[in-house]
Amino acid sequence: MGGQGDELAVEAAKLKQQIRDARKAACDTNLNNETGSVGGLKLSLRARKTLRGHLSKVYSMDWAADSRNLVSASQDGKLIVWDGYTANKIHAIPLRSSWVMTCTYAQSGNFVACGGLDNLCSVYNLKTKEGNVKVTRELHGHSGYLSCCCFLSDKQILTSSGDTTCALWDIETGQQTTSLIGHEGDVNCISLSPDNNTFVSGSCDSNAKLWDIRLGMCTLTFQGHDLDINAIAFMSNGHNFGTGSDDATCRMFDVRSDNEIGIYGNEQIMCGITSVSFSKSGRLLFAGYDDFNCHVWDVLKEDKIHQLVGHENRVSCLSVTDDGMALCTGSWDSFLKIWN
Repeated sequence: MGGQGDELAVEAAKLKQQIRDARKAACDTNLNNETGSVGGLKLSLRARKTLRGHLSKVYSMDWAADSRNLVSASQDGKLIVWDGYTANKIHAIPLRSSWVMTCTYAQSGNFVACGGLDNLCSVYNLKTKEGNVKVTRELHGHSGYLSCCCFLSDKQILTSSGDTTCALWDIETGQQTTSLIGHEGDVNCISLSPDNNTFVSGSCDSNAKLWDIRLGMCTLTFQGHDLDINAIAFMSNGHNFGTGSDDATCRMFDVRSDNEIGIYGNEQIMCGITSVSFSKSGRLLFAGYDDFNCHVWDVLKEDKIHQLVGHENRVSCLSVTDDGMALCTGSWDSFLKIWN
């Protein structure tokens, strides 16, 4: 039995090497070579609004599809829905557990959801007949903390967890319909593709994976980072995605060529990345760092072109609006800032 196991291990190693060789053969160029004639960018962004209301660290935020409202989650035990135009609070939702790590806004604008160390995904209805916000469903099933969640629709939501799995849920029944298994460490982040058919995940195993929701399985695995992947985001074209890691680099991968095509980092930045988001055109990559700043990278040139300074603690989350007109950053200093 031992001999057969050894043979299978050798065969698996050979197959992995064949995959690496095939990837290397397909990677016949890089962004620097292909964009040599493209001009550089100059960028100037200012903080236009500061959202004050949380009393503790802000851990997560998400824009609504209308590019006006947003939701934020803090370890003060509150989920706050904001009007980004006026900086006013629309809803302040008390949470059963203050150890919240993620929040998301449904595309319809009808629901928000959050989760964290309680291992639950709690879905809240913002449009009840009574006018108050209440829990629609608590989704039980993960055996580890909830690291990230994302609505597919008002009836389905996707989650990732410290139990190494991702899961698809039917919100109406409260049942887990698909368990997606493949990572070898905590799954820290997920990002849904524009067509809602696939998503990418990043993990403490330092790998990113592409999953097909329809098949319920992983179709590609992307290697390159040396440490935990904390953040992941699809570009609007659905062909590329960016990652941020504790190894102090952001990277961009292409799902068509199954390759890493860009690395964003320099020797002056030695801290981890907490969050990433692309501009609407895909030319800019915004990344939140442990050094209290948001650094802005030119995706094509792989150069840092701007730095957003203003927070007094770790930038824990950030996101660009669907219309591409504003960026919001959230921080452990308890504030959120809107930039453009």
